[in-house]
Amino acid sequence: MTLSAYQAARSRAETPRSAELRLLGEITGEMMEAEERGLKGALLMPALHRNRQMWHAFHTDCIDPNNGLPRELRGQIVSLALWIDRFTSDVIAGRERIRELIDVNRTIMEGLRAPQRAAA
Repeated sequence: MTLSAYQAARSRAETPRSAELRLLGEITGEMMEAEERGLKGALLMPALHRNRQMWHAFHTDCIDPNNGLPRELRGQIVSLALWIDRFTSDVIAGRERIRELIDVNRTIMEGLRAPQRAAA
């Protein structure tokens, strides 16, 4: 099976929650690898850029009035996305560590997994 056929099949079978969880896992793994390698500043940019893009997408989705999430939760996600954006700049400048971004993503991943565990 070709990669594009696999991706098409996965996209049909994957729920939005599981897609978010998968993306968070991939990007968090990239940031963890960068941290383990001791990368600093601009060398962190590939992983940090993907993380910023993901959080920007979450932000954009949550400000859409047709988003089905509760308003309060959407507001919290928007606030977190704005914090991620600012904090990422501090990581690139060397004022903060990437670990905090990793921890935030892992916390969100746990929240996304919680309903799956409850259903099992």
